[in-house]
Amino acid sequence: MPFLKKIQLLSGDNHNEYNCKDISCGMVKLHVRDIMTTQVVTLRETDTVKQATVQFALHNISGAPVVDDGKHLIGILSETDILELVIKYQDQLHIEHPSLYMLESPMDDTISDEDVKKASDAISKTLVKDIMTRTVLSTTPDAMIADVTQEMIKMNVNRVPVLEKGILVGIISRGDIIFSIYKKKR
Repeated sequence: MPFLKKIQLLSGDNHNEYNCKDISCGMVKLHVRDIMTTQVVTLRETDTVKQATVQFALHNISGAPVVDDGKHLIGILSETDILELVIKYQDQLHIEHPSLYMLESPMDDTISDEDVKKASDAISKTLVKDIMTRTVLSTTPDAMIADVTQEMIKMNVNRVPVLEKGILVGIISRGDIIFSIYKKKR
């Protein structure tokens, strides 16, 4: 009988558990704790999109968990969430002014067009809580890498927060998993 490991799916205040099969198929039986990143860059729901984007750039990451003061996971913000916001404003702008494009110049440059400036300011000041993903795949340090990898692929997520007793203790990304495959084969 295959080993079953529970992976939690958080949705707001609702905690639902889903089971997934260990399909390691020859992969070294590593646990999440063996390769997770413990120095996690986190965001607060009151951070702005501009603040989040700066954190992404400074730490060379493409997303980060959103936590409360007690380090409880309340959501996750990714580059995709931010780009969807930009595209929403771009689409509105394009309807009114077909020749204007949000992505033609950096949002922190001096913008000459007033409508583009308003849209840029609105994007920059948008709060993380307004665009973050609230349904978050999470796992525990004792979960098997193969199980987590399967769920990441199935749900098309790039990073999974690691929780212990409801507190964020790490994060595991696709990159962490890929690098671990070759790390011991040199």
